Amino acid sequence: MKILALGGSGGMGRYAVRSLYNVKQIDKIYIADLNALSAIEFASNFDTRVEGFGLDITNYELLKMEMLKVDLVVNTTGPFFKYAEPILRAAIETSTHYFDICDDWEPTEKMLHMNEEAKKADMTAILGLGASPGLTNILARMAMLELDDVTKVYTGWDMSAAKAESETSQTGVNAAMVHGIEQMVGKVKVFKNGTFEMVKPLEKININYPEIGIRSAYIFGHPEAITLPHNYPNINESFNLMHGNENSFIGILKTIRFLINIKIITKNMAAKILMWLETFNTSETKEDENINLPGVYGYAEGLKGGKIASVGVTIDGDINNFSMGEATSLPLATGIKMFIDKKINKYGVHTPESEIFDPLIFFDYLKKEMGDDAVLNTLISRSW
Repeated sequence: MKILALGGSGGMGRYAVRSLYNVKQIDKIYIADLNALSAIEFASNFDTRVEGFGLDITNYELLKMEMLKVDLVVNTTGPFFKYAEPILRAAIETSTHYFDICDDWEPTEKMLHMNEEAKKADMTAILGLGASPGLTNILARMAMLELDDVTKVYTGWDMSAAKAESETSQTGVNAAMVHGIEQMVGKVKVFKNGTFEMVKPLEKININYPEIGIRSAYIFGHPEAITLPHNYPNINESFNLMHGNENSFIGILKTIRFLINIKIITKNMAAKILMWLETFNTSETKEDENINLPGVYGYAEGLKGGKIASVGVTIDGDINNFSMGEATSLPLATGIKMFIDKKINKYGVHTPESEIFDPLIFFDYLKKEMGDDAVLNTLISRSW
């Protein structure tokens, strides 16, 4: 198998490349990056199975030419609201299997509509296989499986713990920060009262998480809110939520959003401010972990044995100490290995909570991906 890693020398992509390099079924990995020198330099850390070169992904015909040389394309190029949809389109037109870590809901919605085209092209596309989305979707699916009937599904994560990678091919404003700003302004799509709605981000939502109690989290514009009802239309409500220190971190985000909305600062300026503030996020005192919401989780409400019930599922172990790049790219590499081993074997456009993913198999693969001595446990909290 031959793989094209778009953005493969970036802060996220390089972790996926390092992992995929160890897969014996992969004969060649092409690292493509707008920063040609970075791609070539990173590729020099491996043997001749890995080759780096410069590629402008906005050159659509050239992009398709490179895809025709490979079997599978791995897309870690952000911001995804700009690039994800045309890259998947190119993959479909060249019948190239596709995996990404897309964390923007707008292109995700459009890409899900390409399902029939992907089937006709005999190719598989997996969207948003990172941390959030990715791990969150799979944890939510595990929570849903605990219930007889599901009405609400939430995915959540601790935004204050997220930290951009220092080792990357990017210059200028970090794409992850641009994404974060984009999903805090304007309105985002959620699933509420059995229908899709546009709402203002950072709206407070209370969650009665089993064994923790009622805690506050905030609506954030991620794909999980729309992909879960896409796959399971019988649910009534779906939000993606983030949490952090309410008196400092959340307040800063709301202030930045206000300044953007009144046109005091631009989105790019806001992203730079977040990058600067992140340099001070090293000594913040954390509260008791038994009191806070988990760092990443899936949560479901519904019926169990005819009674109202709720379930929260999170993960514990070494992954909680990973950088954002590792926590995002290792699930991506895990999914690709499952695909190579035919554990994912259906054509079309899918997301991680789809029934083509077996959560137990996924976490078994992920644990192996983390290393022989790695600790990885799924923790299920039930209200009954």
